[in-house]
Amino acid sequence: MLIRDSRDDDLDAVTRLYRHHVLQGTGTFETEPPSVNEMTARRADVLRKGLPWLVLDDGSSVVGFAYANWFRPRAAFRYAVEDSIYLAPEVAGRGLGRALLAELLARCEAAGMRKAIAVIGDSANGGSIGLHRALGFVHTGTVASCGWKFGRWLDIVLMEKSLGLGERCPPQAQ
Repeated sequence: MLIRDSRDDDLDAVTRLYRHHVLQGTGTFETEPPSVNEMTARRADVLRKGLPWLVLDDGSSVVGFAYANWFRPRAAFRYAVEDSIYLAPEVAGRGLGRALLAELLARCEAAGMRKAIAVIGDSANGGSIGLHRALGFVHTGTVASCGWKFGRWLDIVLMEKSLGLGERCPPQAQ
């Protein structure tokens, strides 16, 4: 398995993979799968900000992807990122998500990010919660019943991890 920067020609596979999670899972609160054009625009936005969008390549296809984007769109959040990670079901549980997320966090730190925030869909999403915990994220809260999907209310779990110097000094002092 190879973790690498995403390319334009990965977007069809990324869109198919994400479509599965939108239609079958509660890790994302989207209810309608985005088009390839929409996923292309989202990737361009991430890259324009100097942030990473990575894929997990098994040699013949993309079986996972991860990216980071500003936690919120306001400029003051430009040192805090929210991570997103999605794997094909057939590769889940093999430690590949951990490797992919670890590389994403290393790239975020190298880009000067100071805080990574996980906004995990569904408090029953033990895989994602455990993955983030294993990489040093700490639980900061749960927002109960804030999303409606598949005919039921879903929570979000908030977790955070300091990167680099974290909050110990202003960004310009790096």
